[in-house]
Amino acid sequence: MRTLIVDDVTLARNLLRRYLDKDPEIEIVGECANGREAITAIKNLAPDLVFLDVQMPKIGGFEVVETVGAANMPRVIFVTAHDEFAFKAFGLNALDYILKPFDEERLTNCVRHAKSQMKFDEPDGLRLSGRAITE
Repeated sequence: MRTLIVDDVTLARNLLRRYLDKDPEIEIVGECANGREAITAIKNLAPDLVFLDVQMPKIGGFEVVETVGAANMPRVIFVTAHDEFAFKAFGLNALDYILKPFDEERLTNCVRHAKSQMKFDEPDGLRLSGRAITE
């Protein structure tokens, strides 16, 4: 699973990388320290999954999603120290919402959940998002 890490805090990026590197199914294709870098990386690297900080200087995680657009946005797990943004995050179809500080067990459970949810994604990038499809 091609994964992008986006967080303005170096320590948070390093911790995510250290934990994610233990999973052989995760390929970290890039790291970004701000929203502008994230927008470019999402377009150029085509990750399957983005760990995205909510609050970053100038362009935050929600603005990244809005700028890239729902149709072009990979699956997202928001990572933040603020619990008050969870409702908005799930409204943007987030796979999960991790509160900092987090431990390896929490991240492992989050990745397991992401993998199971992403199995339901269409190969062409269309997402089922838990909605029933009728013919």
